[in-house]
Amino acid sequence: MYGTETAYDQLPNLPIKGRGSISNRVGRFERQDRVAIDDGWRSLTGETERPKLRTTLSVDTSKKVITYNQSPDVPFDRSINPYRGCEHGCVYCFARPSHAYWGLSAGLDFESKLFHKPDAPEILAKELSKKGYKPGPIALGANTDPYQPVERDQQLTRRILEVLAEFKHPFSIITKSDLVLRDLDIIAPMAKQGLASVAVSVTTLDRKLANRLEPRACTPSKRLEAIHELSKAGVPVTTLVAPIIPAINDHEIEAILQAVTRAGALSAGYVLLRLPREIDDLFCEWLDAYAPDRKDRVLSLIEECREGKRYRSFWGKRMTGSGVYADMIKQRFRLARKRLGLDQRHWQLDCSQFTVPPQVGDQMSLL
Repeated sequence: MYGTETAYDQLPNLPIKGRGSISNRVGRFERQDRVAIDDGWRSLTGETERPKLRTTLSVDTSKKVITYNQSPDVPFDRSINPYRGCEHGCVYCFARPSHAYWGLSAGLDFESKLFHKPDAPEILAKELSKKGYKPGPIALGANTDPYQPVERDQQLTRRILEVLAEFKHPFSIITKSDLVLRDLDIIAPMAKQGLASVAVSVTTLDRKLANRLEPRACTPSKRLEAIHELSKAGVPVTTLVAPIIPAINDHEIEAILQAVTRAGALSAGYVLLRLPREIDDLFCEWLDAYAPDRKDRVLSLIEECREGKRYRSFWGKRMTGSGVYADMIKQRFRLARKRLGLDQRHWQLDCSQFTVPPQVGDQMSLL
């Protein structure tokens, strides 16, 4: 009846097939929040999952391509990220909170509302050509994967690699996609000159778990195949067992390292699960949906590794944690890596070959 108030129950968030986040929580910079309420239709229809979510791709108008950092926790001081947001949908992705700066959610928005830099190769060429530029290894994919699904059509990462090859500029690639094999014609020749390496992330060997943690990333078997093909082509490959999640995939450490060694990886590293900002709530929702019986145990172990908190951002500890459980993970990883010979092979990318190619209109040298 008109003028009466009706009380509605808040709808529980349901998984969307092919997506990692369960919800689309409002970004931390927004002034208003929103929730879905049950008007009765869901109970009548028996709906158990939401409709598929369409991916959109917008233009990022950033004026620069190379991002610099001074973090002691990463082995590079500069990176390029052709895409903002990532369709792989990894629920644990540490890059999710960055979407809040766009007024978007770190949840479903992060994996469905993507941005790309179509003129990135041209901007990169200008940055590398500047007087006084000093070369250093560039990491592609330090934030979001340069070989996520939209790259098949956009070929933005490939065009960036073509520029780096033209300048003989060293680079490393971080990915969990076998699409990297498409660009072997660029990567392999540069690797033979000491100018390229690839890191492949392997979170689990369990295809069912991978499908829930990383719904649109390629399967574990395809990642192992990518390691094999890269290695066979002479590209130095390292493996990142990342993230290690207590009581979810930590039992797989030795098996993963053994599998990537057989595939041809030369070294390996790991990262303990990080839950900064919005990722904490998103990961708890994921546990409610897929591992409710283990939720308390998982969170308890995470807090044990983070000095009683869900996350601590201290330099030198944020990647590996601290405490008894974290030390156990560290020792297991160290011993397995040593036994498999993954701790004896190191390589340095060569910056001495960097050269700025002549541009149209340049005056020719008199030498």
